[in-house]
Amino acid sequence: MRTMNRLFRKQSFYVTILFCCFLAAEGFGQSTDQTPSAAPSGSSPASAQKPTRAGASDSNAALRQFVQSHPEVVEQLKLLLVERLRAEGSLIDEQSVSDEELYDRLQTDAAFRTEAVRWLVEQGYLSEDVAQTLIGQGEAPSGESRAQLGRPPSSESRAQLAREPGETGATELRGPTSKRPSERPPMGVLPPPYDDSALNPKTIPQDNPYPSLPSAKDLYTQFPEQPKNLRRFGSEIFRADVVGLRNFPMDLPAGPEYVLGPGDTVTVDIWGGVSQRLTRPVDREGRISLPDAGPVVVAGLTLIQAQKIVQSVLEPQFHNARVDLSVTRLRSVRVYVVGDVQRPGAYDISSLSTPLNALYAAGGPTPTGSLRIVKHYRGDQLVSEMDLYDLLIRGVRKSIEYLQPGDSILVPPVGPLVAVAGMVRRPAIYELKGETQLADVIDMAGGVSVSASLGEIKVERIEAHEKRVMVSVKMSPGADQQSLSKTIGPFRVQDGDRVWVAPILPYSDRSVYLQGHVYRPGTYPFKEGMKVTDLVHSYQEVLPEPANHAEIIRLQPPDFRPQTIAIDLPSALAGDETVTLQQFDTVRIFGRYEVDAPRVKIYGEVLRPGEFPMSSGMTAAALVEMAGGFRRSAYKEAATLASYVIENGTQVVTGEQSVKIGAAMAGDAASDVRLKPGDILTILQIPGWSEIGQHAAVNGEVMYPGSYGLTEGEHLSTLLKRVGGFSSAAYPQGAVLDRVEVRRLAEKGKQELIRRIEATTATVHVAPTSTGQDQAALLQAVQQQQLQTISRLRSQEVSGRLVINITGDISQWENTPADIQVRDGDVITVPKKPNFVVVNGQVYNPSAISWMPGKEAEWYLRQAGNTTEMALKKGIYIIRANGSVVSPGGVGAGWFKGSVLSTRMRPGDILVVPEKALGGSSAWKTTLETAQLLSSLAVAAAVAVRF
Repeated sequence: MRTMNRLFRKQSFYVTILFCCFLAAEGFGQSTDQTPSAAPSGSSPASAQKPTRAGASDSNAALRQFVQSHPEVVEQLKLLLVERLRAEGSLIDEQSVSDEELYDRLQTDAAFRTEAVRWLVEQGYLSEDVAQTLIGQGEAPSGESRAQLGRPPSSESRAQLAREPGETGATELRGPTSKRPSERPPMGVLPPPYDDSALNPKTIPQDNPYPSLPSAKDLYTQFPEQPKNLRRFGSEIFRADVVGLRNFPMDLPAGPEYVLGPGDTVTVDIWGGVSQRLTRPVDREGRISLPDAGPVVVAGLTLIQAQKIVQSVLEPQFHNARVDLSVTRLRSVRVYVVGDVQRPGAYDISSLSTPLNALYAAGGPTPTGSLRIVKHYRGDQLVSEMDLYDLLIRGVRKSIEYLQPGDSILVPPVGPLVAVAGMVRRPAIYELKGETQLADVIDMAGGVSVSASLGEIKVERIEAHEKRVMVSVKMSPGADQQSLSKTIGPFRVQDGDRVWVAPILPYSDRSVYLQGHVYRPGTYPFKEGMKVTDLVHSYQEVLPEPANHAEIIRLQPPDFRPQTIAIDLPSALAGDETVTLQQFDTVRIFGRYEVDAPRVKIYGEVLRPGEFPMSSGMTAAALVEMAGGFRRSAYKEAATLASYVIENGTQVVTGEQSVKIGAAMAGDAASDVRLKPGDILTILQIPGWSEIGQHAAVNGEVMYPGSYGLTEGEHLSTLLKRVGGFSSAAYPQGAVLDRVEVRRLAEKGKQELIRRIEATTATVHVAPTSTGQDQAALLQAVQQQQLQTISRLRSQEVSGRLVINITGDISQWENTPADIQVRDGDVITVPKKPNFVVVNGQVYNPSAISWMPGKEAEWYLRQAGNTTEMALKKGIYIIRANGSVVSPGGVGAGWFKGSVLSTRMRPGDILVVPEKALGGSSAWKTTLETAQLLSSLAVAAAVAVRF
C-alpha cells in the first residue's frame, strides 16, 4: 500500500509539472514564438520560452525567425554577445553560448538587441525601416539567464583561450548561402550582401569636418587595427547546425569488397530453375540459413566471395540456379574516438563508416585538437593517417579505410599555428604540417586579394618564452603576384606567428569630383591640364536653371587643407576660364535657387497663395498664373504690389503701387509690372463677397419659421417682419438669440474656468477648537465640491445666447439700440408664453411653480420649501426670461427692501439659490459663484428654447 501511495504521489507530481509546462508554453496567448521548443543541453532555464509584453512579442518573433533563417549570422551575433559579456567582466567563450541563449538575450537585453540589429543593417541584411520595427522593448533578463551567460568557462574553453587567444573573436561574415528559388527572404528583408572585401577592404570613417566634401570623405578614412580575433580554419565544419546531422550518412554503398559480419542482413535472389528471394540475417556464429542446404558461414568473407559460396551450395538443390547476394541492412560496429575531440567515447556506427564519419559523430576536434593529423588504429597497428586540410582546401580524399569493430580514432593535440589576416581570401588561423615557408601559408589562406599591398607584409612573432617582436617582409615597389612567391619564399614561419597583409590605400590619388546641380555627379579620372569643361562640357549636362556662381574646393598639399576657388560658370563653359584642376579637386555647381535665391510672394484671392521662386523677367501676371489664377472672388480691376528699393546701398525704401492685374492678365503689357526679388503681390477681394451666402434661422412662434438669407446690414426688426411677425401665442420677452461667436467665447471661458478650478488647491479655515478629524472631513468636503463643480461644467453645453430686449410690438423698439444687427449663423427662437417660474439650486424642492401675477421672488422661494443649509442666501439672483440677470443690489431689486427676493417675478423667470463654498479662499468662492452662474445661464437658455 505504501508503495502504491508513493507511485500515486509521484504520478501526481509529474502531472502537475506537465500542466505547468503546458501553461508556460502557451503563455496565455503571449508566447514569443509560435511553437514551444525545449532548451538544448547545457542551456540555462532562462533560455526557454517565456511570455513577453504584447507590444514586443511581434518584433521578438520576427527577429528570432530572421536569425534562424540566416544561420551565417549566428556566429557573429554570438561574438557580439561574448564581447559584451567580457566587457561586463564575464569569462566566457563563443562556443559556450548556445543558440537559445543568443535568442533569449536578443529578447531581453534591449541594448544588445539594438547593437545586433545595427550590425545586420551595416552588413546589408536589413533595411533601416525594418530595423526600426525590429528594435523593440523586451523583458529584463532574469537572474538565471545572467548567471548562465556569465558562468566561468569550462576546462576546454580555458585551454582554448590559453592555446588560441584569438580564436573566439571576430569572424569575417561568409557570403550568402545558396537557396532554392522557392526559398525567398522574408518581406522587407534585404538579401545577404556580396562579400566584396577582396575588392573593397573594410574601412572606418573618421570625424570629418567637411561632411559634404567627397574628397575629404575619402581621405578621412582609416583601416581598422590588425584583427586579433580570428577563427581557426576548418573548425566550423563539425558544427551541428552547419552539418545538419549528428550521425553523418555513410559515404559508399556496400560493394563487392564489403566484408560480411554478424549483424548484417543479406538478400539472396535465386533465378533460373526457380525464382525465389530470401532475406537472411548473419547470426552470431557468422552463418546464414539456406533452404535445403542448411547454415553457411559467410562472416569474414567479402560480398563476392559469399555469393560464390552460396551459389555452389544451392546449385545441387536447384537445377540451373543463379544466385545474387546483396546487403539490405548493415551491422553496427563499435569504435572508439579518443584524444582532443568534443565528445570522446565509444560509438556504434555503420560498418561502412570511415574515420571521418566517426569524427563527425564525436563532434569533431576540440579547439586544442589537430585537424592535420587524425590517426586510425586497429589494435596497436596504425591503419591510416588523415589530413583534413586535404579535404577542406583541395577537396581530395585519399584511400578509404572502413572501420571495423574495436578500431580507434585518435586526434592528437594541435600542431604549430599561424594566423593570417588582412587582405587574403581566407583570413583564419592555420595549423602547420611541414609547411615552413610564408608562401605556403599564404597559399593555404587562398592567396592575396587584388586590394592587397605587396609593399610590406608584417609578421608578429613570439620568441619562445621571451617576448613578441615585429618582422616585416620587404617587397620591391611594383611587385606582382608572380614575384610574390619568389620574394617571400625564403622567409620561414614559426609557431605563433601572426601574418598581416596590409590593404592598398582606400582612395585614388588620380581623381576629381563633381557634385551639385548636374546630371551625373560622382568621381572622375584626373589628367594633367584638366579644366572644368572636361567635367561639364555644356549646359546640357547641368540641371535646369543653374546659378552663375560655381566653386572649386581644392585640398591644398602638403597637408590637404581645403581652399575654395570661385568660378563663373558661363565663362567656364564658354572656354574663358583659366583655372586648371588638380588632384582631389571638387567642382561644385549650384542651382539658381540655392545661391541667394530670388523669391516673390502672392497673397489674396488666388488658388495657391504663398512664396514662389522668381524666374528671370517674371511679371505680376506671370506670378498670378504660377499661383493657379484668380478665384471667383478676386477683384480684377486692381491689385496692390509692395516692393523695396535699395538706395545708395545703405538703406531699404519700401513702396506700394497699384497694378491693373485684370488688364495685365488679358495681355496688356503696359498694365503689367516686372517684379523684383522680395515683392509681395496682393489680389483683393470683391467688396461684399463675404456677405454672399449669409443666413439666419427663425424658429418658434412666428408666422413663417425657417432659414432666411441676409442682406447687408440687416437688423432683427426687418428679419422678424420678413417672417410675418409673431404668432398669437408668442412670448417675445423670452426670445433667445443664439450666436456662434458668443458660443465660442463662452466655451473658451468655460475651459478657462475649469483649468482655474483644477489649479486651485483645496484649503479650509477652521476654528482653533476643531479637531484634526473635523479638519480632514471639511477638507474632503471641499475637494468633493470642486470635483462636482468640474463635472457639472463639463457635462453642460455652453449657451451662445445674446440678451435681447424686444416686445410683441416691433414698431416700439425698431431702429432703437434694442434692434441689433443680425449676423450669419444666428438662430432666433421665439417661445410660447410660459405660465411658470422655475426655482433652482439650494432649495428643498427645486421645481417649476405656476406663475401668479404680482407675486415676488420670496413667495416663490417659500413655495419651493425655502433654502437649505448649503444655500448662499446673500448670492440669490434671478435670470429673466430674456436672459438678463437680477443680482443682489443690481437693477430690478426692490427699491425699498433692497433685496432680490422683493423682485416681482415674470413668466419664464428662474430664481437661483447658489451653493455656498465650503471653506477655502475668497478666490475659490468667487470661482465657484462664477461656475454656478455659468451653469444656470445654460439651464435658462435650454428652458426658454424648450418651452
